Amino acid sequence: MVSFPSGKFLFQPVAGPNLCAAGTIRSPMTFASSWRLPRPAAVLAVLALTASAAWADGLDSLQNFIQHARSGRADFTQTVTAPPRDGKPGRAKTSSGTFEFQRPGKFRFDYQKPFVQTIVADGQTLWLYDADLNQVTERAQAQVLGQTPAALIAEATDLRALQADFTLAAQPARDGLQWVKAVPKTRDGQLQQVQVGFDGEQLAALEILDNFGQRSVLRFGPMQLNPQLPAGAFQFKPPAGADVLRQ
Repeated sequence: MVSFPSGKFLFQPVAGPNLCAAGTIRSPMTFASSWRLPRPAAVLAVLALTASAAWADGLDSLQNFIQHARSGRADFTQTVTAPPRDGKPGRAKTSSGTFEFQRPGKFRFDYQKPFVQTIVADGQTLWLYDADLNQVTERAQAQVLGQTPAALIAEATDLRALQADFTLAAQPARDGLQWVKAVPKTRDGQLQQVQVGFDGEQLAALEILDNFGQRSVLRFGPMQLNPQLPAGAFQFKPPAGADVLRQ
């Protein structure tokens, strides 16, 4: 797995959608009356119908994003929270910067605060640059991005391709967003799950949980979809004098 600065993880798949079977359903009031459900059961029936609608919206949003968002640009804020230890809550660290992607397989994270760091995938190579250390890590992109959050953002070209690596399950709406949970189909990586939040067809959030209990939450600002990005946006050349580690 690729690790973000300060132990942040961005990169790892999902079983079929957890949706109710299709069918003709009358309004909740008619449904409850005809079956003479007690009031608590009627309320649960209404909630179940509402949740089912939200799940469908979340999966639809993911599919539409993959199909129609060929490129994008947004600001982001990332909060990484360590797992609890000795009964105490984990410490949280926040960073921010800009994000760009171009499907298939190209993206760039420029961290600006509190430290300058860069992650670039150019389609062949994944580059990680730490300005303070003046150090570059170079890895073959195909070896690290298959079952990672990056695949959800920029790698997959359709939902079926994504389901080859992830088990996808739509989740109830919360925080004004529609959500889909993605769980890797292979368990040999560090990623436990990713939840992807959408505002309509716009990518709004990633919530990443690794197998060590570390939680990383990325919140994206308004995303500009399908912009004309500069030709060199996903090119990276190690700065002069930087140590280059090839893995």
